[in-house]
Amino acid sequence: MINKKRNIILFSVLGLALLFMFFLDISLGSITIPFKEVCTSLTGGQASKSTWEYIIINYRLPKAITAMLVGVGLSISGLLMQTLFRNPLAGPDVLGLSSGAILAVAIVILGAGFLPSFLNVILLSPYGIVFASTLGSVLVLMLVLLVAQRLRNTMAILIIGLMFGSFTSAIVGVLTYFSSAEQLQKFTFWSLGSLGNLSWTSISILAFCVGFGLLLSASSIKPLNALLLGENYAKSMGLNYKKARLIIIFATSILAGSVTAFAGPIAFIGLAVPHIAKLTFQTSNHSVLYWSTFFYGGIIMLFCDMASQLPGLDTTLPINAITSIIGAPVVVYLLMRKRNFQ
Repeated sequence: MINKKRNIILFSVLGLALLFMFFLDISLGSITIPFKEVCTSLTGGQASKSTWEYIIINYRLPKAITAMLVGVGLSISGLLMQTLFRNPLAGPDVLGLSSGAILAVAIVILGAGFLPSFLNVILLSPYGIVFASTLGSVLVLMLVLLVAQRLRNTMAILIIGLMFGSFTSAIVGVLTYFSSAEQLQKFTFWSLGSLGNLSWTSISILAFCVGFGLLLSASSIKPLNALLLGENYAKSMGLNYKKARLIIIFATSILAGSVTAFAGPIAFIGLAVPHIAKLTFQTSNHSVLYWSTFFYGGIIMLFCDMASQLPGLDTTLPINAITSIIGAPVVVYLLMRKRNFQ
């Protein structure tokens, strides 16, 4: 009863913190907009300056929504992978989905000289990059699902994902060697991740994919709790292990694949956030961990977005650099306290 009340209080605090960080993220930037003006604009009113209103609606709001979707999607997919593989260092990229997206984008950007000219015009557009990234993730997803149906050993799937990542890095390295400075610069910018420059159409597609992935993962809460004690225990409890594993892998693929397609490869969020949730709530129950990871993912990603904007300056740091700076110390801290790994 005490734990239940404590969880309710913590969830209330996290919910308010997420809402506050969302408004604060919109308020801060190269031009600082008063918090009150942001609240007025987003609650149906009109900001006192037309330029503020334009910045809020057309730039800050889409970026804040993207940050929340990216943070939640990566964090939940990380939680799913850590439980499925029973590996505290597993993240959303262990299936090779991010590697598939990176390879597809590398072929489009770095291998443009080997493609027909009419394809270059299409594929090098913003939506062309998204299409290539999505296609790469989907192809890897199909491969992973095929492997998952044939292999009984879950760890074998993990190893295949890691090997595919190594293979992808080698191919990208070869393409890099033969690429021009301009191509390398464009690919580097994409690989550093970005939460901005998404149209409302792109955000709608991303929101649909993340929402669908969240519904699938929420339906897997009971199987995830059963998997904590191992595959054999889960089967003894009547769990259809093969079906549950496929749903978890599919949910992770949708979440990680869609985020990588629209925002680029973003590190450490999926790895670190689930552990922060476990440390805070001191439980392995996924009914609690799912929602705590959900809230923490959105909050931390919004914080990273604010940190990358450098309030008062025109400079914006790469979001991937910020997530790594924040996430790496968390992982090191957790490694030093292995007893907190679940």
